Amino acid sequence: MTDLTKLDIAGAAEALAAGDFSAEDLLQAYLARIEQYEAGMNCFITLLGEPALEQARASDARRATGERLSPLDGIPIALKDNIDLAGVPTTNGMARFRTPDRDAAVTERLRDAGAVLLGKANMHEGALGATTNNPHHGAAQNPWRRDYTPGGSSGGSAAAVAARFCAGALGTDTMGSVRLPASYCGLAGLKATHGLISTRGVVPLSYGLDHVGPICRSTRDLNLMLAVLAGHDPESTESIHPHRALRAKGVTLEGLRFAVPLNMDAAPCEAGIWENFRGHIAALEQQGAVRVDLRFPNQDCTGTRRAGLLISEAEAGHALEAELLANPEDFSAEFRKNLEYGRNAPAHRLVAAQRQLLAVGQQVRQLFDEVDLLLLPTAPQAAFAQSDEVPVNQADFTQWANHSGCPALSLPCGLSPDGMPLGLQLIGQNRADARLLAMAGLIAPLLPELPMPAL
Repeated sequence: MTDLTKLDIAGAAEALAAGDFSAEDLLQAYLARIEQYEAGMNCFITLLGEPALEQARASDARRATGERLSPLDGIPIALKDNIDLAGVPTTNGMARFRTPDRDAAVTERLRDAGAVLLGKANMHEGALGATTNNPHHGAAQNPWRRDYTPGGSSGGSAAAVAARFCAGALGTDTMGSVRLPASYCGLAGLKATHGLISTRGVVPLSYGLDHVGPICRSTRDLNLMLAVLAGHDPESTESIHPHRALRAKGVTLEGLRFAVPLNMDAAPCEAGIWENFRGHIAALEQQGAVRVDLRFPNQDCTGTRRAGLLISEAEAGHALEAELLANPEDFSAEFRKNLEYGRNAPAHRLVAAQRQLLAVGQQVRQLFDEVDLLLLPTAPQAAFAQSDEVPVNQADFTQWANHSGCPALSLPCGLSPDGMPLGLQLIGQNRADARLLAMAGLIAPLLPELPMPAL
């Protein structure tokens, strides 16, 4: 039999519908890889093998009677461990946090779609960082190279998909924490329009910047996942109705207007990043896309990133206040320091940071009066060794979509000179997620196809 773990979600769903194998077969293939490799990868904080088997068998029973719930019915999915799964501890990447009695909104939607919930994935502590070198649960490994970061904060989610431990996973993205690990691990990752996917039941980092998003192997997988995850949630203050966001008509590369909104001199990258990026721009232009000379009015990546970090530290300090005061030992010294910094920041600094982010967000959204798409590298670097100094500029390219609320995604687009995956980031118009995914579906075939990493 073909190695079932090499199928993307769409391919597995088609094969399940055709009766080529069962959901239990599919799950057992993933569990076998987990048993063989997880000890060296550290992707999961909690693995739910027995409950997942029950869900897979229930999926097979539904399929036998023609009652498939969705294309995700029987597909193994992992959840980042800041997303609630009823009865299972949510650690938020800390020593401990809570055991919820209710699913998060996105968990409910996956259950209703028949997805098999395989486990809770490792993450950067408190989602405040981009390495997943976790002081409580250990460092998650990049399947492309041991002792290298898979990125973060959703590093365990991306590593689990890249290692072929699950078909897809959910992460969260506050300034790039879905797209960065997708880039570092050679995967596709989506941050939808703010509010399109409910964050109810997800431990907050920043109420205004947080998103939940899928990490998968293909753009067609992202489409399937978004169709399940998107929807208005009356219990979430950030939630929006999805109507226009999920419609797309007549998308072609011929005549598509795109811009590279950051001056390359203002956004230094490691060797090979801009060279790789320029090649994809040339390929787009050969297909009839038109580059528009348009830039962000604000080119200050550092100042904008620092403003976002300050807001995140302050809002997380508020959200985690009770736990921080009651059980400070559950937090690492570094995480406590960051939260206390945000909690103690003077009001005038918080107001200034918030006003800066609102202005930047408006500037980004206004660019879509003139273009259909913004293009950037996903990250200024490829994955690096866990022992290296962490670059401060990891989120320089991804942060803009969070500040504006616009949908954005990362596609695998080649390898660095050192042989590690690179990502191409596409940012679309606010509430035009289906259109962004349609453009991504046309661009993805123009990009190099990456091999699957050998563990």
